[in-house]
Amino acid sequence: MLVNLHVKNFAIIDEIDVDFSSGLNILTGETGAGKSILLGSINLALGAKASRDILGKHGDYASVELLF
Repeated sequence: MLVNLHVKNFAIIDEIDVDFSSGLNILTGETGAGKSILLGSINLALGAKASRDILGKHGDYASVELLF
């Protein structure tokens, strides 16, 4: 199953598209790169509560789309 994630203006993420394919997907990066924020955006798309703290520096909205 292919899963596509599109995140815009979420915390430190300006805009990103991530495609997760079937099998093992690994997120790596330096401290502060945004790995946990990316996982937090997935949780938000799956129904977690959000606060205004997640808004990025580009306006008063954030967008998270998760396609299965």
